[in-house]
Amino acid sequence: MIVVFGSLNVDLVARVPRLPQPGETLKGDWFAMLPGGKGANQALAASRAGADVHLFGSVGRADGLAVAALRALAQSAVDLAGVVACDAPTGVALIHVDDRGENCITVVAGANASARAAQVPDAMLARQTIVLMQLEVPLDEVTSLARRARQRGARVVLNAAPATRLPRTLLDDVDVLVVNETEVLALCETATTDVLDAAHRLASASAGSVVVTRGALGALYVHRGEVGQQRAASIDVVDTVGAGDAFAGALVAALDRGEEFATAIREGVAAGSLACLTSGAQDSLPARDAIAQMAATLAV
Repeated sequence: MIVVFGSLNVDLVARVPRLPQPGETLKGDWFAMLPGGKGANQALAASRAGADVHLFGSVGRADGLAVAALRALAQSAVDLAGVVACDAPTGVALIHVDDRGENCITVVAGANASARAAQVPDAMLARQTIVLMQLEVPLDEVTSLARRARQRGARVVLNAAPATRLPRTLLDDVDVLVVNETEVLALCETATTDVLDAAHRLASASAGSVVVTRGALGALYVHRGEVGQQRAASIDVVDTVGAGDAFAGALVAALDRGEEFATAIREGVAAGSLACLTSGAQDSLPARDAIAQMAATLAV
């Protein structure tokens, strides 16, 4: 079983020829209002990858955005009993996507700032549970839930995005830290420009595993002191929004099934690659069969 504690947003997406410069106004080519939020995205990604997923978070009580935020989740197998309504507005993400598929994102927390670790009952933090979290909900609540999960035998996977300085108490309770190349350098306390060196330092500091997603280059990881790399598929990118969330969801789904770490990484990379073939965060998240087929091509 996978417990996801994280954000639920509505993504306001504009496609532009290129990403705007400071102070610049661009004409967009296309706009959409889509369900998103890293917590919601990763919960849906893990569910589509075949896992039993329970999502905990918060949306607005009195705004129409809550319906939009829950649209895809309500049609999925994700258990939403842990999503509560509060008086703050539903969170939003403002996303620009350029013609190369690259993006820049501004997130406004809204109701996500009201998410509380106490929403997750102790009974769900058992040895067979993986707790998956990100950093779009309050850091203190993430830290609190990680501690409770570790005390009760659950495994903790943290996607440390958006990047912020992590307290030692949180790192000590994380089994698998998932970051991209920018985030791993930002989190490393020792100044370095070498991604592998930063991953080694973080793994040594936390005594857990560190996974670094690298876009078109795939992923590298430090697991039990050993370094591994997984190449990505060669694809024509449409949109990179949601690729990191697809990776995290497929990764934890594979770990939940008992797959070897390298296999779980391969499935994560496969899912991330597939997510780049479709626009939007949640619409792009692949199903388990598609992930398995892509992963098979990456194993050779």
